[in-house]
Amino acid sequence: MSSTRTTDDVPDVFPPTLREVMLRPFWIGMLGVALAVAAIFAWLGQWQLGNAIDTDPPPAGATEQVRPLGDVVSPGEYLAEPLVGQRVEVSGSFVAGDFLVVSSRFDDGEPGFWVAGQFRVDPATAGVEDVTSLAVAVGFTTDRADAEAAASALSETPPQDVTLTGRIISDEGAQAPPAGADPMELTRMSPPALLSQWTDAAGIDVYRPYLVSADAFGGLGDIHSPAPSELSSVNWLNIFYAIEWAVFAGFAFYMWYRLTRDAWEKELEALEGDPDDTEAPFARP
Repeated sequence: MSSTRTTDDVPDVFPPTLREVMLRPFWIGMLGVALAVAAIFAWLGQWQLGNAIDTDPPPAGATEQVRPLGDVVSPGEYLAEPLVGQRVEVSGSFVAGDFLVVSSRFDDGEPGFWVAGQFRVDPATAGVEDVTSLAVAVGFTTDRADAEAAASALSETPPQDVTLTGRIISDEGAQAPPAGADPMELTRMSPPALLSQWTDAAGIDVYRPYLVSADAFGGLGDIHSPAPSELSSVNWLNIFYAIEWAVFAGFAFYMWYRLTRDAWEKELEALEGDPDDTEAPFARP
């Protein structure tokens, strides 16, 4: 038995395909927006990737070559990361009354104390014009009484007209002492914290990093200060950021696809709910 196809079998409305919805002017315009956003994200990823690899890293062992302090850092400036631990040379004199004890120090794993003083830099050797001071750690001891005795003796008769060599280190940052402790206790090697307790500090410039002297003073022991580890020429954090930007660029396209598909699915649901709606955009005339 054969069946005859009648006009009643032909639907009044042809549902749009996803491709047809994507090709509508509105969604093509939205695709252009997604392309622009993705291009911005791609450019940011390329910029991060370009910064991830240092094409001009410092040569191996560069920190072990003694350089004049003025060639490494200027007063008030932060120390660049490749120069942390750089051996430097500087001339000048220590300031009377400004040697202090810094606790919570570890020397090759052994707990103890540092003694740090204010070193008035010789302008002729550091390339500075104004009165400038540098915080200098001059020695280590495991006994607090010995540290305080050395700080007192050095404050009374500070070394004058000396040339120091040592490693220049970034400020450790100030830290408030624990509850109940002496509020004047120094537990970090921080030039700003030392500056607040120096007695002769009016109108001076101060270096942000500090110096660990290679030679001890006041009968203290030398501070163990090994060469810093060689830095990798690859910054993995920047590479991670570059990957993130690539993901964001892909997400811009996904959002366009997802929004277009949602619009298409809603249109199909509307047509299924009212198949005789001749006002639908794809109704057969």
